[in-house]
Amino acid sequence: MDELDERLITLLRHDARRSISDLAMDLGVSRATVRARMERLEKAGHIVGYTVILRADTVEAPVRGITMVEIEGRSADRVIHALEGFPEVSAVHTTNGRWDVVVELGASTLTDLDAVLRRIRLIPGIMNSETSLLLATPHSTRARL
Repeated sequence: MDELDERLITLLRHDARRSISDLAMDLGVSRATVRARMERLEKAGHIVGYTVILRADTVEAPVRGITMVEIEGRSADRVIHALEGFPEVSAVHTTNGRWDVVVELGASTLTDLDAVLRRIRLIPGIMNSETSLLLATPHSTRARL
C-alpha cells in the first residue's frame, strides 16, 4: 500500500459514499485510477466493506473504560456471551498474556459505570478484572459526525 492508497482510505473513512469523481478530484488523479485502486484494495483484503454509521454509534458515553478480564478455565465462551448482553459493552476482544478478554465500556456517569462493573464481576467464570478509565481520545479511526 502506497501513500495514494493511504490518502484514499483516509477519505473513505470519513465518507465512504463519496463519488469516485469527488475522490479523484481530492486526490489529484483520474476516476479510473481511483476505481482501480479501490478494486485492488478490496481484492487484497485491505478494504473489507462499507457501512452506515448511525447517530447512536457516534454519541459516546461520557464515562468510558477498558476492563481487562481473567477467565477461569474453559468458561471463555460463556463469559463472552454474557458480556455481549450488556448494553454498556461496546466491544469485547480476546487477547493473550495475563488477561483473557478486554472489554470496552461506556456509561452516563461514574456511578452507572460502577454498577456495570459490579454486574460484570458477578458473571460466573470471571476470576479477576482491572478497569482503566479513558480520559480523552486524541486520535481515533472511528467515524464521528
